[in-house]
Amino acid sequence: MNDFAKTWRPNLIAGEKVVSIAPKPAAPAIRIVGAPVSLVTMERVLSIFDSWVGSGRDRIVLLRDVHGAMKARRERNVAIAQENADLVLPDGMPFVWMARLAGKSPISRVCGIDLLPAACRYGVERKWRHFFYGASPAVLETLSKRLNELYPGIEIVGTLSPPFRPLTTAENADHIAQIRAAKPDFVWVSLSTPKQDLWMNEHNGKLGGVTMVGVGAAFDINAGDIPRAPLWMQKSGLEWVYRLMCEPRRLWKRYAVTIPAFVVLGTQELVWRRFGFEPRTKPPLA
Repeated sequence: MNDFAKTWRPNLIAGEKVVSIAPKPAAPAIRIVGAPVSLVTMERVLSIFDSWVGSGRDRIVLLRDVHGAMKARRERNVAIAQENADLVLPDGMPFVWMARLAGKSPISRVCGIDLLPAACRYGVERKWRHFFYGASPAVLETLSKRLNELYPGIEIVGTLSPPFRPLTTAENADHIAQIRAAKPDFVWVSLSTPKQDLWMNEHNGKLGGVTMVGVGAAFDINAGDIPRAPLWMQKSGLEWVYRLMCEPRRLWKRYAVTIPAFVVLGTQELVWRRFGFEPRTKPPLA
């Protein structure tokens, strides 16, 4: 299994432990509400990406927000996908605040909306090859056009818009074949959380040595189909409020349940660390 090793990783499902085939972490991490959040900055992530290109091994990069972390506490398959990631990036500011309060640094927010264009810009001189998987054909077309305009010389070697339903075995095999034939360095996956986490975990080791990055709504936002929160809201950790205002029917229940639970669990962890104890994993709140 090369440098993979069977390891027991703590899960938060009724006190169980999950067996996973987990890679050696690409960066130091801190457990925040169970999620192994990587202690990184945008610059550090790009440097790690550069070291991975041409390695011949598939890599998984998760962008972790509060919703994803709480989902992993409740669902075993999501927890396993999270544990198998090479990097778990702090997509939400709460992870950055909690890591800093715990005395961990350097760390800054690395969200998919920003990481996608940053990697595209950084990769032009390095001839990085990009494949976009997810969203609608129209969004993919607009996104590709915009990125080509912003970063002349960018190598977009393929796009694929999967149907909004489970793939058949034949369809999945065809998608794998298309990606492998394009020989990308990066496969950017925009399927929402946790669907994209599960897709990347399922396809790990099948795509011919690519870095898979799950970026959520980054395709739609960078294509201009979905507006983004003002900069002051992004920096103050209130981007979720803006998204809630834009999509109240879809998001109100998610935030009403996950945010209070996250705050309670996160506060408990900070208290434990304040007294010199590393928090132990606990069952989710009822």
